[in-house]
Amino acid sequence: MRRVTLFVNGTSKNGKVVAVYGILADLLSLASNKLGIKACHLYNGKGGLIDDIALIRDDDVLYVSEGDPFVDPQNDVRTTDGLPRAHTDWLTLNIGGRLFTTTRSTLVSKEPESMLARMFREKDVWGNKQDERGAYLIDRSPEYFEPILNYLRHGQLIINEGINLLGVLEEARFFGIEQLADQLEVAIKHIDPFHHMHFSRITSHLRTTLPSLDNALLNIRCGGLNFSGADLSRLDLRYINFKMANLSRCNLTHANLCCSNLERADLSGANLDGANLQGVKMLCSNAEGASLKGCNFEDPSGLKANLEGANLKGVDMEGSQMTGINLRVATLKNAKLKNCNLRGATLAGTDLENCDLSGCDLQEANLRGSNVKGAIFEEMLTALHMSQSVR
Repeated sequence: MRRVTLFVNGTSKNGKVVAVYGILADLLSLASNKLGIKACHLYNGKGGLIDDIALIRDDDVLYVSEGDPFVDPQNDVRTTDGLPRAHTDWLTLNIGGRLFTTTRSTLVSKEPESMLARMFREKDVWGNKQDERGAYLIDRSPEYFEPILNYLRHGQLIINEGINLLGVLEEARFFGIEQLADQLEVAIKHIDPFHHMHFSRITSHLRTTLPSLDNALLNIRCGGLNFSGADLSRLDLRYINFKMANLSRCNLTHANLCCSNLERADLSGANLDGANLQGVKMLCSNAEGASLKGCNFEDPSGLKANLEGANLKGVDMEGSQMTGINLRVATLKNAKLKNCNLRGATLAGTDLENCDLSGCDLQEANLRGSNVKGAIFEEMLTALHMSQSVR
């Protein structure tokens, strides 16, 4: 039985001793499994191509290629442009704690002048640090590095859904991959121009470029965006999805938020005085300390505003129209609801501790299980029955 030592083309480390059997294709298949590459050719130590297994002798040292020409591991072989020829041995990168396995030629060939290519063109030239598993340590974002590596592999820019193009662009610039950076800049210009902007800048831009903002914002995807401190007063914001958006300290006075989705949005400290909130959806939103004086939640068509589970601690909702509103298990501790119309409102399980409900109309309102400790019920328009409140 013959035994040979196999190395990846161009290297003299991490060799594998294997038994030779069958035909040449069997040995190439074994080399692929042992070395983790797609073995196509075998070379002897002098660079001779082996095309017949009968030419292999016991204890030969062979070099396995993926199809590229023989690279003598003992020589500093250079290309015609004077740069060292790229090695094709496999290596692993530890990018921000996530492992990526690729070949040296992938990192070097596509953009040979990039910083990434210079780091790995020649072994240990940069003194790259390795972890305990031998992976090269690079302290960057793995999420943004993945599309860069795929670009170097096949030359195509492919970005998975949910990946911020600006983050990928920043990484491309860091690694000096200029062609990819150019592509990303073009891609960013062609997507929604408002998608990555702070909303205060969006509205500032629109106010100067459009004579009227009515319906101008209807098609903007606003979920999760940061609108903190923006001036959105008197805008037509009907049906917009603001789910999980940051609207803290926003000026939304007299804005039309009819049927908008504010689920889990942060409205803390915002000013919504006089806003139209017909049919608004504010489930589990945080509006602590906000001002909602004189708001209209009442939809003549019968669509009910839903504020179930919302945090409304200390809000000022004085004089608001809230017929049929759903405030189940919401927190209204220390809130001001003076002179509000709460006819038919659902307040079951609501925390109304120290809430000012003086002058309110609570006819047919459901307060079962609500906490009314310290609540003020002076000058009520309709009598409050025990059947409406059991706590």
